[in-house]
Amino acid sequence: MGDLDTFLDNLQEEIFDEAKASFGEKGYERWRNPRFQGKMESADAFASLTGSCGDTMEIYLKFSGNRVTEASYFTNGCASSSLCGSFASELAIGRDPDELAEITGELILETVGKLPDEDTHCSGLAASTLRDALTCYMKKTLDQDGASDV
Repeated sequence: MGDLDTFLDNLQEEIFDEAKASFGEKGYERWRNPRFQGKMESADAFASLTGSCGDTMEIYLKFSGNRVTEASYFTNGCASSSLCGSFASELAIGRDPDELAEITGELILETVGKLPDEDTHCSGLAASTLRDALTCYMKKTLDQDGASDV
């Protein structure tokens, strides 16, 4: 193995060690193996918010029987935003609207396990985006219910 290969291997290990220290073991594993990432075609609900940091979070929800059956996220932001979007999506699956409304930034942060202090706002961005997606779903549901009464 040449000097460059050794340097790159050491650099990779350093990056992984820093990620573990920043995100904890659970966050690190999700960072290495992202889940629920991507834009969803034909979602029943969608929201997009841009946080004060400049990161944009998108949340997509699909419902069946008034429960979330699929959830996904997309962000143009940092690793912490991505982790929070991933865990917000995971937390949403299987929940009804009342249960969705109970998902807070604190719950997302607790589920991630750990974020750098300067990135804890990312959990609030994910929770707010999830709430906006829920609002989108509720408006559609009310519009459909109202239209069927006419």
